[in-house]
Amino acid sequence: MRGDYQREKTSGLTWLLSAIIAGFVLQLLLGSTWLGGSGDRLDNLFSLTIPAFQDGWLWTLLTHSFLHSTSFIFHVVFNCLALYFLGRELIPMLGAKRFFGIYAIATVLGGLAWAAVHWRFGSGEHIGATAAIDALFIIFACFFPSQPINFLLFFVFPVAIKPKHVAGLLVAVDLFILLVYEIPGVKLPFDMTISSSAHLGGMLTGFLYYRFVHEARWFNPLDRGDVELPRWIRRAKKSPSSAAASEINITPPSNPREDIRVEVDRILDKINSHGFGALTPAEKRVLDDAKHLLSRQ
Repeated sequence: MRGDYQREKTSGLTWLLSAIIAGFVLQLLLGSTWLGGSGDRLDNLFSLTIPAFQDGWLWTLLTHSFLHSTSFIFHVVFNCLALYFLGRELIPMLGAKRFFGIYAIATVLGGLAWAAVHWRFGSGEHIGATAAIDALFIIFACFFPSQPINFLLFFVFPVAIKPKHVAGLLVAVDLFILLVYEIPGVKLPFDMTISSSAHLGGMLTGFLYYRFVHEARWFNPLDRGDVELPRWIRRAKKSPSSAAASEINITPPSNPREDIRVEVDRILDKINSHGFGALTPAEKRVLDDAKHLLSRQ
């Protein structure tokens, strides 16, 4: 009987994490003495630098996110863990396409912000996915500003902190480093390298998305309760499954439970296609009503 079931496809989040880990492993292998330090070629081709940007290597605006510091392993470990947990929370709400679109846009804009700050120096290298991670975390903090995050500090002390406080702390620290160290071109203590300009570019991307795209919903007029398109446009927009559901709703069955099941199926299809965040308040109320009605069966 198991052969009759369709295999579950590998999620996009798994592919993205695998690509980041594969990039880090390649950096380690190619940078070993056995291969004569040929890892520099990988960095030269895919890391973001001012000379590469000036030569028109625009792909480095995106590919730099798949490379991380090999001398500080927590760079890639932290980014992968953060991406995994944020993806689990945000993909059901935003939808996979929008989630990865935000990731890509935040990576590019973070790279452009870094290039703008370092242009006059003409040197330096930017790698890592932290700008995209920061954008996703800002969106998460906008959704759940006061939801406590519990973790063990130094794997010993239990700590609970709210996302809005973490977001404020990240903005303050990166802004301080940008103004005091990065813009003047002063080296950080202990030879640390922090691209605060890229981080702030990612955070700004996340905030602008939530404030002017997600909340406004101008990108999808069908999600707004106060906008109604002509009937012929709505028919063209509907998929076959949603069109069938609409035909059933025109002549509702006598059984209210059957009627609400049809509406719930349509809403679940919408969640699967666009994410939970695309639901209107009316559709969310339908889900609440369905939960109470069907639980009494």
